[in-house]
Amino acid sequence: MSDDNTLAEPVGPNDHAQGPTHAPVTLLEYGDYQCPYCGEAYPVLKEVQARMGKALRFVFRNFPLGEMHPYAFIAAEAAEAAGAQNQFWAMHDMLYENQDALEPESLAGYAKALGLDLERFVEDINAGTFTARIKHDFQGGLMSGVNGTPSLFINGQRYDGPRDVESLLEVLQAIADGTATGAKEFI
Repeated sequence: MSDDNTLAEPVGPNDHAQGPTHAPVTLLEYGDYQCPYCGEAYPVLKEVQARMGKALRFVFRNFPLGEMHPYAFIAAEAAEAAGAQNQFWAMHDMLYENQDALEPESLAGYAKALGLDLERFVEDINAGTFTARIKHDFQGGLMSGVNGTPSLFINGQRYDGPRDVESLLEVLQAIADGTATGAKEFI
C-alpha cells in the first residue's frame, strides 16, 4: 500500500484516458458511477478538461463502492463493455448524466442510444468479461490509499484540496506552467 499519497500503479496504455499522452499534467480519478459526490465532481472535471485543453490528460479508473451503491459495479461493467466497442467515454458521460437510472434496463437503453451492438454489450456484462479489470482498478485504488470516491491524483500524487473549477485550475495550471512541482504544494 502506498503510504505517501502516491499512485501505486502508474498510468499506462490500458487506462481510459482523454488528452495527450505527453500532457504536462495527468489528472486521475478513482470514481463510482452511482456515488453522488462523483456526480457532483463530474461537471467540474469536464469544465477543467475543457479549459486546460491539451495541457491535461484525464484518466478514469473504476472504484465501485458496491456495499453503498448497488448499481455501481454493473454501471462500471457497462462502461467497460461500451469501451470494448470504442464508446467508453460516451457511456461514462451518459452514466454520470443519468445517475438516478443505473439499473440493467436503463444501461441497455444507453447502449442502444449509443449505437452499440446490444447483444454483445449484454453478453459481455452477463459473462463478467470486465470483472477482472474493474477489480484490478479497485485494488490499485486500495493500494494507493483510496478509501472513498471521488479520489483524485495529479501527476501521481493524491490531491485532497478544494475541488471547485477555479481551485483545480489553479493547481493544474501551476503544475503545467512549471511553477509548482506537484499536488502536495496545494493540499
